[in-house]
Amino acid sequence: MPFFIRAARFLGLVFPFASLFLPQSAHAQKYITAAGLRLGGGNYGLTVQQKIFEKTTLEGLALAGSRELSATVLAERHFGILGPSLNYYLGAGAHVGTHKDDGTFGGVDGIIGAEYKLPITRLLVAVDFKPSIEFGSSDWARFPTAFSVRYILIKDKNNGLFNGLIGGDDRRKRREKRAKEKAKEERKSQRKGLFNF
Repeated sequence: MPFFIRAARFLGLVFPFASLFLPQSAHAQKYITAAGLRLGGGNYGLTVQQKIFEKTTLEGLALAGSRELSATVLAERHFGILGPSLNYYLGAGAHVGTHKDDGTFGGVDGIIGAEYKLPITRLLVAVDFKPSIEFGSSDWARFPTAFSVRYILIKDKNNGLFNGLIGGDDRRKRREKRAKEKAKEERKSQRKGLFNF
């Protein structure tokens, strides 16, 4: 049995099943932006992930193969497994590219994978299965697996890209609370006692 079929069965059956028994309140990521290298399925290239909402990222892939170049954008939802260092993710997106024999092609993609943040480093390792349906190509469908190593460029400090705009504005609330406490202290220090002139 080919490797990609075994990997697809593993990722497709184990991760969703395991999530039923794990707490859903776990934080799903420890980063806002991560970038690195991707290898697998006859392609290699660059991968960049950007957190856009809590537990949601956009991933961009720039891939090259022996006879093609392609670019992919995927929206991914992350789920914590045993805390924020180990996650699985599901998502979908689209791609465009050019092939030496077929010319321009495009398609839609799905993705399921797992990522692990290595302790005491800024490195993430990930493995995924990314099936796609092709338009304008001699292949009507592809089922590649891949391995990625990403470097965390911007760490998450419990604030997503849009958290200041949508919910999660804890930082602003803390600043307001500190300002109120400071004003209260100043008022107390301005009070004069019976013998203070």
